[in-house]
Amino acid sequence: MSRYIAIIDYGSGNLRSAQKALQLAAKNLDLPIEIIVSNRPEVIDKAERIVLPGVGAFADCYNGLFSIADIGSILEQRIIKQGLPFLGICVGMQLMAETGHEKGEHKGLGWIKGDVREIKPSNKSLKIPHMGWNEIIFNQDHVLLENLSDGLNGQHAYFVHSYQMQIKNQNDLLASCDYGGEITAMVGKDNIAGTQFHPEKSQKFGITILENFLRWKP
Repeated sequence: MSRYIAIIDYGSGNLRSAQKALQLAAKNLDLPIEIIVSNRPEVIDKAERIVLPGVGAFADCYNGLFSIADIGSILEQRIIKQGLPFLGICVGMQLMAETGHEKGEHKGLGWIKGDVREIKPSNKSLKIPHMGWNEIIFNQDHVLLENLSDGLNGQHAYFVHSYQMQIKNQNDLLASCDYGGEITAMVGKDNIAGTQFHPEKSQKFGITILENFLRWKP
């Protein structure tokens, strides 16, 4: 098999749109690399980079992920020990937290210190889920936020979520947005990163994030 990036298929939605967006990003960079959607442990284990999307409830996504044989040891070896570039999207980002508090308390991957809790806007007129376009606030520099044609001002991304990651270490917060209070939009630590927004639905801004991920060498 040629060089490839694995999008983990664990029964969550939005896989094909993520695949198409990453294929476009690779084409824009003229990278000879395949984007493969798979739930096969041997495929995930040999990937150059791993992407974990996610749509749905925290516990359902976690359980779906760990229904893949040996996925815990594969992620521990490739991501934590070997430093393989990893990107979580939406609930895929939330799973990186220590604990999720959606319909009970549920264990997460524990890669980012923090919890996932219900969004409670200070402005009661704001509806949940937080859905649609929102302006991104950039909290710190990161390679995934480079090459934005309009700079770091006025960038918007597309969100669909009712829960958000509340991080404990502000050094892990790359970007946020305002929705009746601060909403974690993007996290990063060492070789792992995550977006609460959907880059595959965020037009040029989102494709640039994916392009940066494809050439990221943490």
